[in-house]
This record gives sequence, C-alpha cells and structure tokens, in this order.
Amino acid sequence: MRTMNDKPAETTGAPTAAARPPATATPQATAVSAPTTALPPVGTRLPAPTSTPSPASTYRIEDLAHLSGTTVRTIRAYQDKGLLPRPERRGRANVYSGAHLQRLHQIADLLDRGYTLASIKELLEAWDAGRGLGGVLGLVAEVDGPWTDEEAVRITRSELVERFGGVPDEAAVTDAVELGVLEPVPGDGDLFLVPSPQELAVAAELHAAGVPLSAITGHLRELRGQIEHIAARFLDFTTEHVFARYLSGLQPPSEAETVEAAALVRRLRPLAQQSVDAELARAMRSLATRHLRQHLGADAPVQRTSESFPVQIPASTIQAVERLVGPEHLQAFITAAVEREVQTRTLDSLTASAQNMSELDQSP
Repeated sequence: MRTMNDKPAETTGAPTAAARPPATATPQATAVSAPTTALPPVGTRLPAPTSTPSPASTYRIEDLAHLSGTTVRTIRAYQDKGLLPRPERRGRANVYSGAHLQRLHQIADLLDRGYTLASIKELLEAWDAGRGLGGVLGLVAEVDGPWTDEEAVRITRSELVERFGGVPDEAAVTDAVELGVLEPVPGDGDLFLVPSPQELAVAAELHAAGVPLSAITGHLRELRGQIEHIAARFLDFTTEHVFARYLSGLQPPSEAETVEAAALVRRLRPLAQQSVDAELARAMRSLATRHLRQHLGADAPVQRTSESFPVQIPASTIQAVERLVGPEHLQAFITAAVEREVQTRTLDSLTASAQNMSELDQSP
C-alpha cells in the first residue's frame, strides 16, 4: 500500500494493469538499453552520452530505485538538485528511461570516489555537453580531495572521556561536533569519527597542561577564522597570478587545459602549508623569546662569572612556554632561550663598554 507522501502523478489510480498506461510503462528490468559502466581512470576521455535511450527501457520510480540501489526519496532529491532529468509524462504516470538508470549509477560511482553533489553536478553538466570528463575529474580530484595525509580514526565516548581527564563534559563534546573535530557515527551514539587525529591530540595535550576545554574550543574558533583568511589570501594570490588564464575565457576550459590546471594544483597545493609552517615557526620563536626575556628581566645587570649558576624562572613562564612548544620541547627551548639571552646581554655589555671607551678617547 502506497503512502500519502508519494506524488499523485506517480501513484494515483488503483494498482491494476487496466489502470496503468500502455505496456511500455511497466517495469522491464531485463531490457536496459543503456548499460551502466564504471567511469574510466582519470585522464581518459569518456564517450559522449547517448542521446535517446531505447523506448523499451522504461520504469516507474519504484522500479528505478530498486534497480539503481537507491530510494524514491533520493531520486526526487537528485531531480530537485538538477542532477537527474525529470521523467517523461505518459498519461497519469511519470516514466523513467534507461538514461535515468545510467545517470543514477554515474552519480553513485562519483559519490564512491568522494565527490560532493555540487561537484558531481558540474561534472555531469560537462558530460551532457559532450566534453570529456578525464581532465575535469582530475582537476576536481585535486581540488576537492583531501589536502592532508592524515587518516580519520574512530573513538568511543569512553575513550574520549579517558583521554580528556576522565570527567565527562557533554558541552565540550557538542562544541567539538560543531567545529567538526568530532563527527558522530550514524546509528551509534557512543562512537565518533575523528577527521584529524593530530588536532584532537593537540587539544588533549593542552587540556593536560591545564587549559580548560572551553578555552580550547574558543581558541580553535578564533584560529580557524584566521586560517581561513590566510587560505583565502593564498587562493586569491594563485588565482590572479597562476590560474587566471584558465578562468578568464567566456567558454569553460578545454580538457587539455583542465589537465594542465590539475597538474598545477598538485604542484602548488603543498606550498600553502609550507609557507604557513615556516612563518609560524619564525613568529613563534620570536614572540616566545620576547615573552621569556620579559619574565627574565632583560634590563638586569649581566653577572660575569666563569661558573654556571641557576636561573630562577617563574612557574607561569614555564607553563606559557609549555603551551607554546609542547612539554617534549620545553627543556630544549628554555636552554636555548637562556643561552641566547646570556649572549645578548654579553653583546650589549661589550657594545656599551666599547662606546664608553670611544667617548673617553674623544674627551679633551
């Protein structure tokens, strides 16, 4: 018995043979004239789509959903998004053809490759225009694919609690889900997907060092906004100086141009992270050293001695440095910073002494 949610155009009338349109509207699962084929490897040119499927390959929406391995609701959603052509109207029924079945298999194949529905729509529009998909697929794969070598892992709620001090904090979990640090696994309320294990590890280390979870999520929100600004600047920069020649024309880029653009994306993609890593390391060293000098007292007189002596560092300074460089690098950083401070004071002292001697030499 059909539900009230089905569209009248597809379900009205008693389900009898007399009430249905001519025989061409009945399901014929064995008469598919447009066989489904998997897309060839990236870089090859696909043949142009067939213009007119065989009239014998006609289906109701329920049969199309069954043959394609999807649902009626999904098929209608694809139509609303422009991914699937509207069916042919025959009498009081909507009739789908073998071309619809082929398109559904193409969509499923691209989804399995990791493409988003928006990207799939662009690819299928190129397919419908008779253009090869090899270059387009390669370009979309470079842009829309993962930009990191990290592999997602799964973590249970109990493991998460244990990793963050053993005290449950549902507000923190909600914030992490909102930020995409955790992704709930459908059907299991106690299991999460961690897209970036490294990001979760950083949060765990900060929390172990005494940073509240609310402060960590707030910092991540602020940091993400700044990083997105940097990414936008880098994208604008490369678009203006590198990719403008592929985007400035009135016609979409050719297959050869998309293949060339994909190769450029593959070469330039690591440069953004390398640039940010280098500049972040420089800024962290400069600011952390300045912060340490302020707490050590840069204006204090230099103690000249050939023997080593202990340096008292406030606990707040140690904690601040630990948050900046991590506990595993704390000792090495403080040692290097103290040595640099001693050298700086020595140079300042020598410079002052030389200046005083120069003034004495010039005195009458």
